[in-house]
Amino acid sequence: MKSLLYIGLAVVVLAAAGFGGYSIYKHYNAKENEVPKVYFTRDISPAGLMRVYKAMGWTPHGRVAVKMSTGEPPRSNYLRPELIKELVQSVNGTIVECNTAYDGARAQSAEHWKVIKEHGFFDVAPVDIQDEDGDMALPVNGGNVLTENYVGSHFDNYDSYLVLSHFKGHAMAGFGGAIKNISIGLGSRMGKCWIHSGGTSKTNPWGGEQIAFLESMADAGKSVVEHLGRENIVFINVLNRISIDCDCNGNPAEPDIHDIGILASTDPVAVDQAGIDMVSVADGNEALMNRIAERQGLHTLEAAEQIGLGSRTYELVDLDK
Repeated sequence: MKSLLYIGLAVVVLAAAGFGGYSIYKHYNAKENEVPKVYFTRDISPAGLMRVYKAMGWTPHGRVAVKMSTGEPPRSNYLRPELIKELVQSVNGTIVECNTAYDGARAQSAEHWKVIKEHGFFDVAPVDIQDEDGDMALPVNGGNVLTENYVGSHFDNYDSYLVLSHFKGHAMAGFGGAIKNISIGLGSRMGKCWIHSGGTSKTNPWGGEQIAFLESMADAGKSVVEHLGRENIVFINVLNRISIDCDCNGNPAEPDIHDIGILASTDPVAVDQAGIDMVSVADGNEALMNRIAERQGLHTLEAAEQIGLGSRTYELVDLDK
């Protein structure tokens, strides 16, 4: 009921404001002096991506990782090199990924490298498959399900993380954005199994309990952010080609929703909540909203806020106004 009330509020406020005519977006346990900003532009272009990035006022230090999906072939909706190239190069970033837990074209490093090349990412920046040489464990403090999370062994080779996520649906999680990208996305092959199974298997991602899976994503995301330090990671969600299917699906359903824009924040929960709120008032959203409801996808945000990963309350800053 709580989630339904929240979406109802989102529809009223966002529809009336045209995505940005209000100052503070109220939600349940919010403290006004801690409300994060989410920056928004409708301009889905290299210039628009640079604009929302600069609006955050974030300066990375040391070695910079850019976490994004390299996309399952043959035709997934991953973020294209021509869109992200300027931003990645501006931070002198290395694109980082991990192998998948399902038996697709990116399950093993040798085949994954071929996909990375075919999708044009070598023309953008250096690329690192972080679990190519194994795993490392991160502690989960105060999680609902997990006490440990497993990422690629190269994870600690970087000091700052820029998380670039394509916001879309997902067959199991309901939707995918920043939280999925730093949990499942940064999980090693073993870590992906651990999260999907709700901490019951390190070798099999299938058959886990749904709520445990959703809460494990929140737990894993918290471990990543706390290990890095909140000042060392930021999040950008691109709301284009919004299919009900994830970029792990090589043959996704065609989108019913028109492209919306780009969101950026230092808070992963806020930027994902803003994406949900915008999709919830978009034309053609029925299939995606039904998928999110069927998979109880909003519970990821509820769990993430409850354990302190971030805030579902945010201030939307419309950069186009």
